[in-house]
Amino acid sequence: MQFQVINIEETDSTNHWLREHGKGDMVVVAGYQTAGRGCGTNSWESERGKNLTFSVLLHPTHVLAKDQFIISMANALALADTLDHYTDGISIKWPNDIYWNDSKLCGTLIETRLQGNHIRDCIIGTGINVNQQRFLSDAPNPVSLYQLTGHDTDLKEVLETFLYELGRLFDHWSPELMRERYRQRLYRRQGLFSYRDKEGVFLAELITVSDDGTLLLLDESGKRHSYRFKEVTFIQHNEKSK
Repeated sequence: MQFQVINIEETDSTNHWLREHGKGDMVVVAGYQTAGRGCGTNSWESERGKNLTFSVLLHPTHVLAKDQFIISMANALALADTLDHYTDGISIKWPNDIYWNDSKLCGTLIETRLQGNHIRDCIIGTGINVNQQRFLSDAPNPVSLYQLTGHDTDLKEVLETFLYELGRLFDHWSPELMRERYRQRLYRRQGLFSYRDKEGVFLAELITVSDDGTLLLLDESGKRHSYRFKEVTFIQHNEKSK
């Protein structure tokens, strides 16, 4: 898979830029986003010129609409495989954040457009904390490669490694293998941890993530719970159980 890479100094959002200007399999990289955001209403803090903020336009028309979560899995795996080159302790926090131990290193927002029963195209917007030394927002647990390694990392090199890993997954498309690898790399894959849903805080272990992206948990009483995105919160160790 070959990508056309466009570098721009500033934009409100690389996802928005691709919606307006994207053609073919394309990547746009911005030195700064004035309105970068994560999933839902979350914003994304990124110091100008210090991190990788980019979006990828793909046309996975072979993927059925009902199977679209496999795109999120593939992207998360490509990011995790990329960051393995720079540090240990990388995992995928459901649905698609990349964590170093209990800290967030990377976030992704995916926008998918459908055509009939298939995917027409998707725009995958990603922020990777690379060279930022301090975080000033109230985000609970950000971390950067600089904070982990003590030195700057070449942004172009990180991007090229990611595009290689993503292209490799698409060129050798194997949904079964990707689903298995994704589940093996999940954050909190083993053990009891605190979660919060609309009923309150509870302890549970992660069973799996189903093919459609549903998170399955087993609480300490033996009851199974299933959640779609935003229906449950992972409570971090430094948070108070409210």
